[in-house]
Amino acid sequence: MHDEFLCHVTAYGTCEGKRIGVPLGSYRAPTLALALWWLRDRASWIAERLDPQPDVGLIPPSALVPVADTVPDVPAVLRAWCGDDAQQELVAEELAAGRLIRIATCDETTEYELLAESVDALRMQRTIPALVVSVG
Repeated sequence: MHDEFLCHVTAYGTCEGKRIGVPLGSYRAPTLALALWWLRDRASWIAERLDPQPDVGLIPPSALVPVADTVPDVPAVLRAWCGDDAQQELVAEELAAGRLIRIATCDETTEYELLAESVDALRMQRTIPALVVSVG
């Protein structure tokens, strides 16, 4: 069982023809349960900022604008992921096995990425000698 997990959330977009990433948060989770909680919390946080629920109170006029039906619904995807017990179990199993997990979704302008990985797995990778292959 892996004990600590590094979690990151990043938004990626294009600026002047270059792909850029904007960090939205990082967390070193001391347990698997806290890593999963933090990922769900950040996914909900992004969804709420992109598409506030009606019960949040007063939203300034023109703050929200409709988009075409063809635009992927990032907030809905993130909310669905948070509420999907099977997906949560799969992420937990992958992290517990020491594998990197990546949850990503995008709309027409931005990709949102949630990453988590075991600190122990990272340490083990650093101790394994690099594979060097001669080409040509």
